[in-house]
Amino acid sequence: MYFKPGSQPGGILHSLPHDPFKACVVPRPIGWISTISATDPETHNLAPYSQFNNLTFDPPYVMFSVNQKPDQQRKDTVLNAELTGKFCWNLATWPLREAVNISAEQVEYGVDEFERAGLEKEYSRALPGDPVPMVKDSPVKFECVYHTTLRLPANPPMRAVNVVIGRVIGVHIRDDVLTDGKLDVSKTQPIARCGYFQYTVVRENFEMIIPGMDEATHAELERNSAIHSKVKMLENGSEQPNGARPVNGV
Repeated sequence: MYFKPGSQPGGILHSLPHDPFKACVVPRPIGWISTISATDPETHNLAPYSQFNNLTFDPPYVMFSVNQKPDQQRKDTVLNAELTGKFCWNLATWPLREAVNISAEQVEYGVDEFERAGLEKEYSRALPGDPVPMVKDSPVKFECVYHTTLRLPANPPMRAVNVVIGRVIGVHIRDDVLTDGKLDVSKTQPIARCGYFQYTVVRENFEMIIPGMDEATHAELERNSAIHSKVKMLENGSEQPNGARPVNGV
């Protein structure tokens, strides 16, 4: 089949009972985003978004995309991130799937989704000002400084989609989800969005090395700290092949 997405509400022209577009781009990582309000007293917010990903890794930037409310107001997560200049990302996992779903419910501003979902909090370490709560039981968490928002045009009733970008300045990884120094998806069991109301859980993976890739390039892509540091030292002339240092070395 072939169809052109419509430019107006209801203008998606296909013969299927449900729009297939979101089911084509799968699986999508979940942006389980926690924020604090700029109000006094401060409130805590937690919500999942199915449009989330990393943008770069050196330095690391991430993004999440949020539809505006039908009244064209920004959602709490976007408002909080923009006004406070910070947010946290929490890895959504199989054991936490029900809490993720509970935190997706639309509630009044100021309602604490951590409490509604029965989640224990821990707090950011690197972010400036008041700390941001994070999901304690999530095995991987990012602390992010707000960078910018791209406001993309959208069809009514939303009118706009807010793409929030942040720079990661702190990473939390629970020790028990590491195997041989690598994150182990069989231990983290991340969940991801598919189309419709469907999710998937990742428990298996496989490895493929690009043919012809040399050790230095592979180290750069994987950020192998030991190999990467040695390559940089050789490039900068701070270590000789026989291990001797240059005359001006320390």
